[in-house]
Amino acid sequence: MRTSSLLVYLIALPLFSSALLLLLGRIADKWGHILATLITASTFVIGVYEFMKMHSQPSGSRAVTQKLFDWISVGTLKVDAALLLDQLSICFVLLITGVGTLIHIYSIAYMSHDKDRRRFFAFLNLFIAAMLLLVLGDSYLNLYVGWEGVGLASYLLIGFWNHNPTYAVASKKAFVANRVGDLGLSLAIMICFAQFGTVSFAGVKAGAHGASSAALAGIGAMLLLAACGKSAQFPLQSWLGDAMAGPTPVSALIHAATMVTAGVYLISRSNFIFDASSTARLLVVIVGAITLLFGAIIGTAKDDIKKALAASTMSQIGYMILATGLGPVGYAFAILHLLTHGFFKAGMFLGAGSVMHGMDDEVNMRKYGGLAKLMPITAVTFGLGYLAILGVPPFAGFYSKDKIIETAFNAGGIKGILLGGAALLGAAITAFYMTRLMVMTFIGAKRWKAGSHPHESPLLMTLPMILLAVGSVASGFLLSYGSALVHWLQPVVNSQSMEEGKPLMPALTVSLLALGVVVLGAFFAITKYRSVSDLAPEDVSIFTKAARKDLYQDLLNDKVFVEPGTLLTAGLVKTDDRVIDGFVRFVGNFLAATSDVLRKVQNGFVRSYALLMLAGLVITVIAVWVIGA
Repeated sequence: MRTSSLLVYLIALPLFSSALLLLLGRIADKWGHILATLITASTFVIGVYEFMKMHSQPSGSRAVTQKLFDWISVGTLKVDAALLLDQLSICFVLLITGVGTLIHIYSIAYMSHDKDRRRFFAFLNLFIAAMLLLVLGDSYLNLYVGWEGVGLASYLLIGFWNHNPTYAVASKKAFVANRVGDLGLSLAIMICFAQFGTVSFAGVKAGAHGASSAALAGIGAMLLLAACGKSAQFPLQSWLGDAMAGPTPVSALIHAATMVTAGVYLISRSNFIFDASSTARLLVVIVGAITLLFGAIIGTAKDDIKKALAASTMSQIGYMILATGLGPVGYAFAILHLLTHGFFKAGMFLGAGSVMHGMDDEVNMRKYGGLAKLMPITAVTFGLGYLAILGVPPFAGFYSKDKIIETAFNAGGIKGILLGGAALLGAAITAFYMTRLMVMTFIGAKRWKAGSHPHESPLLMTLPMILLAVGSVASGFLLSYGSALVHWLQPVVNSQSMEEGKPLMPALTVSLLALGVVVLGAFFAITKYRSVSDLAPEDVSIFTKAARKDLYQDLLNDKVFVEPGTLLTAGLVKTDDRVIDGFVRFVGNFLAATSDVLRKVQNGFVRSYALLMLAGLVITVIAVWVIGA
């Protein structure tokens, strides 16, 4: 394993620039966005340099480490602040910094009229630094610091326009939901230390095969809980739709290329835990299958363009989580879909922002229509991302999502039929709601309100969209050609190519099935939405109503957690008032009443004292007489 002195700069540069922009305040308003963008671009350059060096090394000698300092040394717990760059983490470094730089460039124009643009870019760089620490830490504890940093930065970015109470509530909702997941990561770290005496990835991996099945299942379950919170997976998915409250570049960065993929990274990094525990793997595939369908169904009824894309993100992350639970064959396909998704979903979010920019911040797709003629660059780049997410060959999603469907079908037995069927059904629903989005936004008659003047976005916004569209077209082929990504990740996640694993359903059969359901889904959407009203219909089915309300996930949370918590709090308040405070008040009242009685004895009158003395004398005489008798 080699050492490098450059890894720290990947984190230090964006972190320092974020602090600088916040500390300088209004002084940096005119150039803060330029500095933040240049810094992010420089981290991408460092990432490319490290990738080239890594690629030139033999497969087993590509990992790079850098120890920063001794961090914790308490008893047997010894943790260094150290960084690890290997074949898995370099994929995330390039995605975070590359897509992050494009989003920074886009944001220069998108946020040009916002008086707090400098603060926005400071938060963006804080997020980039935290996400890089998350994927570069060499232990679960180092990862945890980045994990919490990402939670803080996302809270700041989602609630950036916190003068709007709805947006402020959305940021708090995301923060609380993530804290639930963070509890899982905390417990996983504690179990690792109790079981293995270390929290480093290498140490836990070395001891995993000798650990008890209960410990491995417990660690896996807690890691999965953490992934559910950060990646908006069932049952902690309710925050993702509301998180669209932040500026659109935030949605592209957090919900396409970085934060929501952290759960996939955590499970892939912990592959040695899940490979050793069939129980943990089963939980992972169940969560992934439920979420990919959950998000897809919600996406079918959303009229808000960003919330429709958010539901899509939830569903696509579900595919990735499902893949990670399918064993060594699935890890590389999960990462492949993660990388291709980073291109096409970031591009579509930026495309949505471009539409909003040209439509006076209108988000309701029922008030769009016919925008392709007036916004051709946005329509074409968004359309390429649309074809990629549908999995139409030869676009990126075809190479990644089809592999996940194929692997799911070949899990074997009833399990394979259920998982493969869920993945195939998800592809059909994806084609339906994404075609719905395309038709309602770019095709058909115009439905925008009088006075609107849709127009194409400026170059600083369209250029990142064009580059991401290129990735939507080419990334899948480049990463899967000759099983390139599978072989690249093999030393880290023990990934296997199709040929190296057990026999799978023929790829052609899966591709034809997937393409068939995609065509059906798209056809139904075109038939239903080629003529659409600017008003949402009232006579909708019970299923549509449920999807519009996010399948009642907020209602469920209210009934299961919020209302019982409110009742419990009210009960504790009454208990505190009537029992604890009541006892204190009783003691006080008793002493006050006793004092009132005793106070009459000490009244300051000589005659009263003489009477007391006489009474005492009489009592004494009687007592002596009685005792003497």
